Amino acid sequence: MPRRSVSVSSVVPAPAAAIFDLLADPAQHPLIDGSGTVLAPREGAPGRLALGSTFGMDMKMGVGYRIENTVVEFEEDRLIAWRHFNGHRWRWQLTPVPGGTEVTETFDWSTARMPLLLDLSPFPRRNKASMRRSLERLAALFGTAA
Repeated sequence: MPRRSVSVSSVVPAPAAAIFDLLADPAQHPLIDGSGTVLAPREGAPGRLALGSTFGMDMKMGVGYRIENTVVEFEEDRLIAWRHFNGHRWRWQLTPVPGGTEVTETFDWSTARMPLLLDLSPFPRRNKASMRRSLERLAALFGTAA
């Protein structure tokens, strides 16, 4: 069975709580999105995510579209993940380390309804490159390069 996740990690010299606050606010997601596809939260998005929260985002990948997400993993200041309509997840794990926080972003399609389609697509490879850029953007928001 193929591995159905890709991850990227980097140390960000900021407290986990500060990074988590940014990740838990959908309005901040366009600031860190390294793919260039996340435009803005949809009207009615919560100001702060929690387990079970749903939030919509305006997106653009060639053409504009909307996506609904549900928070499916949540541990304050440590872990947050949301899933898309197909069941795949975007996960952020935060681990305090000397000098800051190790941030790991994961694209996990092991939970997707049709994982084989993602296995055959270029999305995992593209997403890994985008996640690297996301971590660079995250670090820049805290005044440093990743």
